[in-house]
Order: sequence, then C-alpha cells, then structure tokens
Amino acid sequence: MVKELEQDNLKTIVTENHTVVVQYSATWCGNCRIMKPKVKKLASELTDITFIIADAEKFPESRKLATVDNLPTFATFKNGAFVNQVQTNKFDVLKNLVNEVTSN
Repeated sequence: MVKELEQDNLKTIVTENHTVVVQYSATWCGNCRIMKPKVKKLASELTDITFIIADAEKFPESRKLATVDNLPTFATFKNGAFVNQVQTNKFDVLKNLVNEVTSN
C-alpha cells in the first residue's frame, strides 16, 4: 500500500518503519503522475516495505531527508537511515533501487 504524506512527518515514518521507499513529487509534475500507478503496483507486490508519496513543495522538512533537485525523486531508507536515491521516470530504475534496499 502507498500512503500519501499528509503532514511534514516523513522523518517519523522513516524512523518507525524498517524499510521505506519515498516518491518525492509535485502536483504539476507529469512524470510524477506517470510513476504513481507504477509505485502503487510495486507496493502491492512488496507488502513488507512502506511506500510513501511526499509532495516536495508542501513538506520542506521531509524533502531534506534526500537531495531533491529534480522530480520525481525516489529515496530509500532502512532502519531509519538514508540508503540511496534516484531521479527517474523509468520503472526498471525504480525497481533496481528497491531491490538494492531489500537485498541489504
């Protein structure tokens, strides 16, 4: 399941969950809208990972957990710590990022 961030509390979510994948997006971002259903599909297959969609413009503190200078940016966290990130609109690149965090 994918949760959309409703408040600027991503740090808490990252700390309280073992493995987290975040899609940083914005309402105006076309590539973000293209990736959203792909993220939802991946989340339905990997139920042991917490998937979050965070509006990079609405939540500046959450944005600081990764280097977000292009959208969509995907970041992974494990045991409360940042692992890696990519800026992509390609599903294969996202899947490789997720596989990397789950194999460690």
